[in-house]
Amino acid sequence: MQSLLKSSASMGNNKNSQIEFPTSPQPTIGEEITHYTHSKHPLIKVNLPELFTCTGCKEYGSGKRFACQQCDFQLHEFCALSPPQLQNHPLHGQHQLVFHAKPKQAKAGIAWPKCDVCNKSTKGFIFRCRACSFQMHPCCAKLSTEIYFPDVHPHTLKLLPPSKTSSSGNDTGILCDECKKTRSGRVYRCTVCDYHLHAVCAKALINGLRENGIPTPEKPSMIGKTSRLVSQVVIEFIGGLIEGFGEGVGEYLVQNIARGRCISSSRRSKNA
Repeated sequence: MQSLLKSSASMGNNKNSQIEFPTSPQPTIGEEITHYTHSKHPLIKVNLPELFTCTGCKEYGSGKRFACQQCDFQLHEFCALSPPQLQNHPLHGQHQLVFHAKPKQAKAGIAWPKCDVCNKSTKGFIFRCRACSFQMHPCCAKLSTEIYFPDVHPHTLKLLPPSKTSSSGNDTGILCDECKKTRSGRVYRCTVCDYHLHAVCAKALINGLRENGIPTPEKPSMIGKTSRLVSQVVIEFIGGLIEGFGEGVGEYLVQNIARGRCISSSRRSKNA
């Protein structure tokens, strides 16, 4: 199965909590795909609670991913399924956005270009505009102008217009009610009350970090490296099960292993 679509994806006026990248058919847990950025090995879809760094966009993630059974290559689900073009995206509807597997080079070998949504560095997979300098991470492309995540806030959040401070990379001065900090990047504001949410904090609702109770790491750590090692061992074990018992049994085992690991993690937290 090819993971990237041959035709462009039209977003229309989608204002849902999360933009859906159209794929046909949608891969299930335990199913294999071949991705052109890692054609030497197949990738298997798994759902593991450990923290990992996506080989594609170079950002953190947890939960659903496509992982190689033979090496440490792992992709967010949305990175693996990113279409080659986005048409009429709510965050940049005036121009077509093209998917690039490689980012623009760091300026003078020092500063990486920044995402126009979260203002974090773009070091890997990216959607980039050909007509202007706009670019954003695949995870940011899952966001819209209006989002609604009832587990975080009971009201709809609307994206504020980009300010001069956020576009220049400086602190916006707006206190986020999720991280309790001020920082650069786009900001969502509640349509009913004075609640604010950084776009970079909203990404944790997309990439699986919040769902699995993992705070967004500020910098790479030994914990992240250890998590990747543990995940790789589990992925190789799962690959052997699927090969030995077939995809149907393998899918069942994958789901139960992931569920068991989540329960175990929850018990450790309660006993701490």
